[in-house]
Amino acid sequence: MHLKTLLLVFSIALTSCNTISDGKQVLERAIEYHDPGQRWDQFKGTLEIEMTTPDQSVRYSEVFIDLPGNTFTLKTERDSTQTFRTWKDGQCTFSLNGVTDLTPEEMKKHRGTCERTTMMKNYYTYLYGLPMKLMDPGSRIGEEVERKTFMGKEYLVVRVDYDPEVGQDVWCFYFDPETYAMEAYQFFKDETTGQGEYILLEETMDVQGMKIPKSRAWYTNKGKYLGTDLLIGAE
Repeated sequence: MHLKTLLLVFSIALTSCNTISDGKQVLERAIEYHDPGQRWDQFKGTLEIEMTTPDQSVRYSEVFIDLPGNTFTLKTERDSTQTFRTWKDGQCTFSLNGVTDLTPEEMKKHRGTCERTTMMKNYYTYLYGLPMKLMDPGSRIGEEVERKTFMGKEYLVVRVDYDPEVGQDVWCFYFDPETYAMEAYQFFKDETTGQGEYILLEETMDVQGMKIPKSRAWYTNKGKYLGTDLLIGAE
C-alpha cells in the first residue's frame, strides 16, 4: 500500500473515533463530564436552593433526596410561611409552620396533597439529576444530533421525548461541543405553537463528585423571564 493511501486510511480512522454518531453517544459523554464517578444513582444528600422571581420575595428551599432509601423531603420558606413535605415509598406528610392538623382550606391553599409532594419529588429529582436522568426507562433519545447556535454559541443539541406514561413534553438539551457540559435545555408542551420554556445554566457546583449546575434561569420560549433557581449549598 502506498504511503498516501496509508495516511488516508489513518486519517479516516481518527475521524471515525471522534465522530458523534447519535444522541445517545453525546449523552454518554455529557454524563462522563457531569458524573464521572457514576454516583447519581446512589445519591443521598441535601440541596439548598434560593428561587427569585419577578415581583415576589425570595423563596428558600431545602431539598433532601435519598435515592437508595426511596425518600424525599422538601422544606420551603417564604416570608413568614414555612411548609414541610415528606415522601417515603409513596406515603406523604405535610405541615404548615410546624402544624400538621390543618383545615381543608389551608391544605388547598398550600397544596398539601400527596399528589403535589410526589410532583415536587419528581421535579427536583429530574432537574438536579440531569443529564443522568435521561438514561431512565421511558426516555426516547433522538438519534440525530443537531448543531445549533443558541444565545450566540454553537451547541450539540439532543432531542428527547418520553413514553406516554412517563411524560408528554418534548425536550431539547444543549451540550458544549468541546466539554459536553450541559449548558441549557428547553421543553415544548406544543411544538406547533412553541409553547414551553427554556432554561439557561451557569457555573457548576461540586456535589459528591458530580458537577451540578448552580444557576438555572427560566424563560418562556417567547423570551419572558420567569425566575432563577440558585444552588447555594449542598451536603
